[in-house]
Amino acid sequence: DRLYANFCAVSHTPFDFTLTFCEVLPPSEHELRQAQEEQVLRAPVRTRVCIPVQLMPNLIAALQEHMRIYSDAFAHQPPVWKDPVH
Repeated sequence: DRLYANFCAVSHTPFDFTLTFCEVLPPSEHELRQAQEEQVLRAPVRTRVCIPVQLMPNLIAALQEHMRIYSDAFAHQPPVWKDPVH
């Protein structure tokens, strides 16, 4: 199964990295008022993935390679993003 997420938060311990994937949608008026009061805008967590530190270098290399392939394939199209997403 595939899940859609348009936000990823990263945290780590000495032993692993946790990737928390969320779906951030434009807030409703009610959610906006609540967020202003609480200083928190809630986003539903779609999934959390815990990755051992030993796997991270290979994961990073794989992501960089796929990003390079993607960029080569779609170089003629303007980029969708302007700034890095953290």
